[in-house]
Amino acid sequence: MGILSSMYTGYTGIQGQGEALSVYGDNIANSATTGFKTARPEFKDAVAKSLNGMGSTQATGRGSKVGNIRTVFSQGTLTQTESPTDLAITGNGFFVVDGVDGRSFTRDGSFHFDKEGKLVSGEGARIQGFQADDSGKITSKMSDISIDRAILDAKGSGKVDLFANLDSRVDTSVKFDPANPDKTSHFATGVTVYDTNGAPRAVTVYFNKVDGHKWEWKAMAKGEDVEGGKAGQMMLQGSGSLVFDEKGRLAEQSTDKASFNFNKGSKSDQKIEFNFGKDIKNGGDGLQLTQYGSNSEAYKTIQDGYSSGTLGSLKFEDDGALTAYYSNGETIKIAQVALAKFESPEELLKTGGNKFKETRSSGQPTIGAPMSGGRGQVSSKALEASTTDIANEFINLMTAQRNFQANSKVIGVGDELLGEVINLKRT
Repeated sequence: MGILSSMYTGYTGIQGQGEALSVYGDNIANSATTGFKTARPEFKDAVAKSLNGMGSTQATGRGSKVGNIRTVFSQGTLTQTESPTDLAITGNGFFVVDGVDGRSFTRDGSFHFDKEGKLVSGEGARIQGFQADDSGKITSKMSDISIDRAILDAKGSGKVDLFANLDSRVDTSVKFDPANPDKTSHFATGVTVYDTNGAPRAVTVYFNKVDGHKWEWKAMAKGEDVEGGKAGQMMLQGSGSLVFDEKGRLAEQSTDKASFNFNKGSKSDQKIEFNFGKDIKNGGDGLQLTQYGSNSEAYKTIQDGYSSGTLGSLKFEDDGALTAYYSNGETIKIAQVALAKFESPEELLKTGGNKFKETRSSGQPTIGAPMSGGRGQVSSKALEASTTDIANEFINLMTAQRNFQANSKVIGVGDELLGEVINLKRT
């Protein structure tokens, strides 16, 4: 009977609108939840039967039902915080976390370091990232992000880059005397290098012009810093030659000696390369060290050694790299936050605690570095706010309420009509 079926139709409407009220209420309840994504109910109509048999275009409706509750992955507003371990994603991607319930994915970047030095979520799930090697280069190895370099080991110098100009006008009659280098060299510049124990050592590089285009250089250390040396004397530790073209550019260079033997427990025969730039012979421009007709002058000296240092602070970069700052002034990358990208994030399974899990419909995650492969950017000292729009959700609530009331009227009218049918027998 149509009257009975109309009452059932009204019931399906009440049931569906009740579920919609629950969804909107959940959105409002999570208006302050970090990284929360609002959901919306998607309704489908129900058809009971065809009036003219199979394949007929005339059909009787049987109400509605909630076909799906879809999570809307729109970008939330970033709110600034004071914690350097608070992270927010701008764009696509999820943080990868491993907890007692296995691997999950989240947009909530409220992280901190636990007592073991591991970066964890509020629930204690471990944040995953790509690890750096001893030199600070990010590798493809993914595991827990942790601080295991509270002390940075000393590193002996292995290379010195020198930027300078050598005056082409000097008198070539001056001959270099190792016993009196300061008065028998055309130009000298100092650099501090580090031995294998991380102790600073002073080295002076002397330059002498031997003909129109050729110079020789000598790297000398104080006698009291060198094995077998005497205080007050300079000891030769490195030497080589430089050849310039007619335009004053470095055309060719060679190294004859580069073996440093510092004392006081340092490793002997420490190799320190003195680099004057890529010369023209090897495809360079020859402009790092030049021979122009102006005063000799050193512009810049760079060396790669350092003493040991203790961890001072940490900072996350925009590419998700965790950089450690040490007391000796050195910085080194420790790890890089990993981001997971899904082909269909709307099909992820909500598991509570601001976490999602992979499903067959969502597809498998593609995990990589931020700002690569369509993944978003990671911001430090920021959190992604909930995407709940309170005004919009209240409008949805009121709409669902009116729909609920309207469907209840259908049931009421059906009940009245059914009562009339029953009363027919009495009359």
